[in-house]
Amino acid sequence: MIEVVWLTVKLAGITTILLLILATPLAWWLARGASPWKPMVGAIVALPIVLPPTVLGFYLLIALGPHSPLMTLLHPFGVRTLAFTFSGLVIGSLIYSLPFAVQPLRNAFIAMGDEPLEAAATLGASRWEAFRRVALPQARPGYAVAAILCFAHTVGEFGVVMMLGGGIPGQTQVLSIEIYRLVETLDWSKAHWLSGGLLAFAFLVMLSLLLLERRATVER
Repeated sequence: MIEVVWLTVKLAGITTILLLILATPLAWWLARGASPWKPMVGAIVALPIVLPPTVLGFYLLIALGPHSPLMTLLHPFGVRTLAFTFSGLVIGSLIYSLPFAVQPLRNAFIAMGDEPLEAAATLGASRWEAFRRVALPQARPGYAVAAILCFAHTVGEFGVVMMLGGGIPGQTQVLSIEIYRLVETLDWSKAHWLSGGLLAFAFLVMLSLLLLERRATVER
């Protein structure tokens, strides 16, 4: 059981850190860029919100399987497949939780307005300096929300993990899969314990988000 919990926390932690890094330039572009492709890209990023997880997991299973064109490119490096591996789960989790990182960051960058960046420019700051010293500090509430949502969403995911990982003990068997396995084997007691733990975790997540929202409102 400890191994299952640790694997879940490890997956959620890695996914959250990577998403905060990868989603930042994408969210900045969606918030501040001027391109006719923004609605199209925004729709693609938001797809996992409405797309059934099993559908996403199915196509990821094909894309990361040994016979896909993508994996064929990696065969010379000794990588035949990423399906049913922890690395594959990380990739699936990145795609599945991407909108939960991009949307809060995008909203934070939009709410910031143009004035702080314009003031930084008048003081001679480069675009990178203005982003690092002005935009990032002002977007901290958005980063906090994105981190909480990404971590919680990854902990709770089931369909993508089941399709792409299959629940291999020690490799891809995370909490959501373990609960499903316990129910299948009629081990209701352990299923209750794990489900209750995730219920309490979900409550703490929502409480944290509400407190962050109230704090941001007070600071304004």
